[in-house]
Amino acid sequence: MMENLQWENLQPGNSYEGNLHYGGNSHKEDLQLDAQPETALEEAHLEETIQAAEEQLAQTRQAVEKRESEMMEAKEEIWGNTEHGVGSGNLGNAADFEALVELSQEAAMVTDMVADCEEMRRKIRRLEQVIGSPYFGRIDFLFEGETSPEPVYIGRTSLMEKNAARIYVYDWRSPIASVFYRFMTGEAYYDAPGGRITGQVERKRQYEIKDSRLHYFFDTDVNIRDEILKQLLSRNTSPQMKTIVETIQKEQDVVIRNMEDDLLLIQGVAGSGKTSIALHRAAYLMYQGLQSALSANNILILSPNATFEQYISNVLPELGEENVVSLVFEDILHTFLKEQEIQSREAFLEGAMAGGTRTQDIRRSMEYKASMAFLKVLDRFVADIPLQEIPYRDISFQGGLVATGEELRRRLSQRPEVPLAVRLTQLEDWVLEKAFGTQKWKHKEDRNLILQELQTFTRLDVCGLYRRLWEAWICDAPGEGLAVVQSPADTTGRGGNLRTDLSRIRRDTLDMLDAGRLGFDDAIAVLYLHLRIYGNDAYRNIRQVIIDEAQDYYPLQFEIFRMLFPAAKYTVLGDVNQTLAKQEDLSFYGQVQKMLGKKKMSLITLDKSFRCTEEILQFGLQFVGHRPEIQCFNRPGDPVEVEAVDGHEAYLDRILSKARECQDKGMGTVCLLCKTAKGAERLYTELMTRMDLKLVEGSGAESIRGNLLMPSYLAKGLEFDAVILCDADARNYPAREDGQILYISCTRALHRLILLCEGELTPLLKG
Repeated sequence: MMENLQWENLQPGNSYEGNLHYGGNSHKEDLQLDAQPETALEEAHLEETIQAAEEQLAQTRQAVEKRESEMMEAKEEIWGNTEHGVGSGNLGNAADFEALVELSQEAAMVTDMVADCEEMRRKIRRLEQVIGSPYFGRIDFLFEGETSPEPVYIGRTSLMEKNAARIYVYDWRSPIASVFYRFMTGEAYYDAPGGRITGQVERKRQYEIKDSRLHYFFDTDVNIRDEILKQLLSRNTSPQMKTIVETIQKEQDVVIRNMEDDLLLIQGVAGSGKTSIALHRAAYLMYQGLQSALSANNILILSPNATFEQYISNVLPELGEENVVSLVFEDILHTFLKEQEIQSREAFLEGAMAGGTRTQDIRRSMEYKASMAFLKVLDRFVADIPLQEIPYRDISFQGGLVATGEELRRRLSQRPEVPLAVRLTQLEDWVLEKAFGTQKWKHKEDRNLILQELQTFTRLDVCGLYRRLWEAWICDAPGEGLAVVQSPADTTGRGGNLRTDLSRIRRDTLDMLDAGRLGFDDAIAVLYLHLRIYGNDAYRNIRQVIIDEAQDYYPLQFEIFRMLFPAAKYTVLGDVNQTLAKQEDLSFYGQVQKMLGKKKMSLITLDKSFRCTEEILQFGLQFVGHRPEIQCFNRPGDPVEVEAVDGHEAYLDRILSKARECQDKGMGTVCLLCKTAKGAERLYTELMTRMDLKLVEGSGAESIRGNLLMPSYLAKGLEFDAVILCDADARNYPAREDGQILYISCTRALHRLILLCEGELTPLLKG
């Protein structure tokens, strides 16, 4: 009972005296609280609710068994019919054809049975969860015009009698449940499908129910609610992100339930719960989808990396929902550019964060190739491909001219709004029809000969075209070290020339292409070319897109999202102070709105941090150039430790001793952070035989538990009980822009933060 709460903070005499009640034999006598009548009522209600769930569970299990038996009978009948020749392809008479139609109908019936079984199994899993912990909250709501309040119990999923004759538990996503999150006792309202409902909250109660047993409950006021949340935040982190349905804050609930905007932009400080909000929003959208036919395969979550994707994978199943489609950007690249060897995002970040001249070159290359300026170059290039980049030739057949190259060029240049690949296919059909008329499909061999000749210039190599762009369109200007971006045939300068220092970028790009590889920045540009040329149908079913860590994406990537998900609404979450490999400010969100082309939008700022202790958060904020107004949830902790060590062995010994110290204090997850993967691998080699240590490399298969070692960019979005930043020296963090990396690293820690280095500390540490 309440084993995770500190008893000294929950004793009578605080502002909530008399409101805390305990179930069963759980320390009630120690606290001398006489609340037995109220406790008995609550325990009776819990027993009744669990009994209703158990009855439904038994009925559903019986229904599954019956349906599975029916399924087996139907399959045996289909197999029997097949063995007797039905469906064997013998359709010589009407009887055989009718039998095949009947077989097809039987197969469709089995498919429906399978779907029914799967839905009932999902119901079984939900009911099993309900039996263990049916609800966590209650409001007594007095509807306007009524004389007595109605008790409304709120849980992760609903529980009701057939035909909703009685609702035992309301789903946390139901309209009336919003009152629980947004109001204390007093006047309240909620928005239902039929309009706004007003009334009074006469009681607001929270419960701790585990393993079908009531551990405690209390009537909520602001003080005790914050105290309970403080205790929950004081626990150790878990290997996977957990749900927050019991502690959703008012401002978070507003974001989760927003259905009005086509684009919802959320700027949230470190630890404000952005990702949790995004996942609970996905669950809410699926709940609303019962009315709007929105299902799991209509929602897509775009995660920053595979490790993060794995970390959040359990949240929606805990909420009783199927997992929605979840991708990282590299998944999209490989979907369309299957044959290409592509540099990983982690490899790009490794180079973009290592420091030195090469890092600046890598950053400038990405900033240019993924910019709106380069997008215009790509658009101009695509428009000129039919005019300049296709080697047309005259097409002849049996000594007669079918079409001239100039005629083909002129025809292909028409209707530029249609994807080029579609126009090329239509051009092939036009030539074949011109050669054979309406009988073109009867001349297979001759048709194939003409097609082979046509396809020498109608089948486009997108990577080859991209090389052509850098070879012929982007040229070094003699003696100036500049570059001119211009069509080779453009002698008039129409549209203006884009002049910038691209010589080094051009040389590096061509070197990478010569090696048969696409840099991560080049892959983004090639994907854009591919979509412009071939169009896209891969994600047409997506109607809601959630983009996490959005500040790390570039303009060209947002243009790609607009092309991939043209009918979707967006939830875009970020923090401009946690940007990797570039600089952003709040104007970023205005640019996102413009790039995604959504007019109905809201920008919401979450400025309360729940993750770190106050000491850790205030320490991390010193690295932020434009310090935001952050409200820290009042949770004090240990001071941050900063230490520079002389001598390499002494430095390694200090890392080991600090890690053991954190473990001895009961911290389940201790993360050692280095700036780059190269630094992490080097440190791992030195420590692997001296401590139990797991190197996280970004595959997504790693469990976020125990002693971990990883580069800082893989830690984004994650949280750990303790963080030891192992390389906080002047060599790794010399420049002002490195402050963002330090801020990210520091704010991963829940309870304890230690900064160590060998030699001189980074100058970014003030004092």
